[in-house]
Amino acid sequence: MKTLIKNGALVTATESYVADLLIDGERIALMGLNLTAGDALVVDAAGKYVLPGGIDVHTHLDVPFGGTRVSDDFYTGHKAAAFNGTTCHVDFARQDKGESLHQTIERWHRMADGKAVIDYGFHLAITDLSDTVLDEIPSMGKEGVTSLKLFMAYKGFIQVDDTTLFKTMLKAADAGMLVMVHAENGDAIDVLVKDAIAKGRLTPEWHALTRPAWIEAEATMRAVALAAVAGATLYVVHVTNHLAVDQIAYGRRHGLNVMGETCVQYLYFTIDELRRPDGAKWVCSPPLRTGADQAALWEAVRQNTLQVISTDHSPFFFDGAKEIEYEGQKFKLPGKELGKDDFSKIPNGIPGIGDRMPILWTYGVGKGHLTLNRLVEVCCTNPAKIFGLYPRKGTLAVGSDADIVIWDPNLKKTMGVKTSRHRLDYNLYEGWEVVGYPEKVYVRGNLLVDGETWNGEPGGGQWLKRTAHGPVL
Repeated sequence: MKTLIKNGALVTATESYVADLLIDGERIALMGLNLTAGDALVVDAAGKYVLPGGIDVHTHLDVPFGGTRVSDDFYTGHKAAAFNGTTCHVDFARQDKGESLHQTIERWHRMADGKAVIDYGFHLAITDLSDTVLDEIPSMGKEGVTSLKLFMAYKGFIQVDDTTLFKTMLKAADAGMLVMVHAENGDAIDVLVKDAIAKGRLTPEWHALTRPAWIEAEATMRAVALAAVAGATLYVVHVTNHLAVDQIAYGRRHGLNVMGETCVQYLYFTIDELRRPDGAKWVCSPPLRTGADQAALWEAVRQNTLQVISTDHSPFFFDGAKEIEYEGQKFKLPGKELGKDDFSKIPNGIPGIGDRMPILWTYGVGKGHLTLNRLVEVCCTNPAKIFGLYPRKGTLAVGSDADIVIWDPNLKKTMGVKTSRHRLDYNLYEGWEVVGYPEKVYVRGNLLVDGETWNGEPGGGQWLKRTAHGPVL
């Protein structure tokens, strides 16, 4: 089937221009002026923008954590993503103790197979590094899983020691694979949490106060230094504050292969949210910081110290005792009420995959923090380049997958549970007004979203084999 999108303003990371775009099957076949339709279905995009689909490289779908599991799986999370302009993501496949890396990936495939609607890949989160597992790493890269994550936090659960981190970096460097770190000093956090609990400091704000900015900055610099010695390429996930940004900038000034991301929530919320009666909704790790940190993050994105804005989508119910209805079915899971009397028991994580693109459009581009081209760069093109998907994904180019969003700059929406479409009982942006929203969303030429109409089918999404030796941007 062919589709001809006419008269739209095509936007890439580097250019914006009015042109026509022809989709033939799953790929972009032609771009130019005054293209003729032939047997193609014509879609008039006059007055609209035509963007590459968003790519979210930091998500956690269907994963257990904190005595429960996240509420979105590979169908519900994908539906929320598609309706809001994200057409591809890379999820974290987290190794269980005693499990081989191949077993971990096979387990995540079983979770996604038959449910996925948009295209997706996997990062490997290593938690149990035996010699056998270490020797598996190069083969994973050859099989298309080219990024490895290490948690420097969550002591006694998934935190790794520096030996594990450094050995993994050495092996990854040889294989041309990317090392990702959750940079917080878990040992120090453990001491601070135990002290707060002993003193009866149990409210949600203490989640942030026991994970201060210097804890993140120290771990970031440690990871940068170890990566330098190992010769590894490092990507620091969910950077939250100016001190951590400084460590990444320091490494980059010294010619090291270091990159980083922030997440949309750190640009719009602060520790003050944790002091609200419903503050548990905003509990995530690393925690929300200050307005000054938000300003530093925006500047880091503008200056390319940080190359990506993602979400760390890991949604937990606020009140898991109450059912919601999703696609006509009742659904509930234990959630943040597990920590109603103790912040340390609140499941860490918040939703975002169904919010990122509209929020950044109105409150990022619309408020002058980003240009439209930079929005495409940090949400589409850079993620594709860094994580081995470019030019198949992340851009508008002949031969690329037809992952396309027709964006109506005048369409007004009120963000919230219904708009974001997460399988969840709350939304962080409830009541926020956005001007500009996806009108049509295509994944490999298939029209998944047409206004309010959902055409997605479980199992329609494809797993992506990614390439190693990605660029340092």
